[in-house]
Amino acid sequence: MAALAVVAAIGLIADDRVLVGAPIWFKPFKFAVSFAAYGLTLAWMLSRLTTPTRTGRWAAHTVVVAGVVEMAVITGQTIRGRRSHFNVETPLDQGLFATMGVTIAVLWVATLVIAVLLFRARPGDRAATWAIRLGLLLALAGLLLGGLMTMSTPEQEAAGALRTALGAHSVGVPDGGPAMPLTGWNTTGGDLRIPHFVGMHALQALPLFLYGIEALAGRFTRLRDERVRLRLVLVAAGGTAALLALVTWQALRGQALIHPDGATLGVLAAITVATAAGTCAALRRPAPADGDRTGHGTPAPSAATTGASAPSPDPAQELPA
Repeated sequence: MAALAVVAAIGLIADDRVLVGAPIWFKPFKFAVSFAAYGLTLAWMLSRLTTPTRTGRWAAHTVVVAGVVEMAVITGQTIRGRRSHFNVETPLDQGLFATMGVTIAVLWVATLVIAVLLFRARPGDRAATWAIRLGLLLALAGLLLGGLMTMSTPEQEAAGALRTALGAHSVGVPDGGPAMPLTGWNTTGGDLRIPHFVGMHALQALPLFLYGIEALAGRFTRLRDERVRLRLVLVAAGGTAALLALVTWQALRGQALIHPDGATLGVLAAITVATAAGTCAALRRPAPADGDRTGHGTPAPSAATTGASAPSPDPAQELPA
């Protein structure tokens, strides 16, 4: 995928064709970068399992095959100068689009299997374990939300058998209109790619958030406590889930991300206040553990930093009270 991203970047420079309002190699470039990040993150998560399993290996191989098939279709259609997504203009286009739908469904199931394996194990201390688990759950939700794009628009339903496309990124406006730089998200209507993006990249965001906390632990003593880090991870996951719901609601109402109305701003303000309050509560000084009361307790090094896997805990001890 990294090599394909380089090829697509060259295509952006050398090929001046435009498709649906965007440079024709922009989609292969975005998808290659996204798949590279997705694959690296899942590989890192699987490496934290104490004992690799055959199920985990098969799930990993399935993700790889599904990703390669998906990118083969996208790149092939780009070379042909045709849309890959939503294109049902010819039998070949329709078959390729259906193939992409099947591969994404298979990729989702394989990712779910990996999530189940990581829920059954403990790939680090409690903060690292829940950063991984909740990141996977949000990524699965983001992948599912991508299915909203395959629903036919009112114009497509009116066209009936004469339609040449099935589904769209945009809500309330046609695809290919004015767009934000870099992301390509619509600026005049709703865009369902936004919740898809937020959900999927929580897979990387939550573990990176935890690493940021651990990097600051050397300067801020409070962050050295595993219970504080766990609370902060839970607050971050809750805030991300709320943001995911908000951008989904905004997109389905046909509202551009950069043009929120009063209702959207009100909900965003509520999420911000709740997240800030949760962060303050998470940073409160935890009650001392038994070892701390006797003067013999010392903070354990973080498993997220050392890479060590801890034994599976008592489920009752997983989450803080």
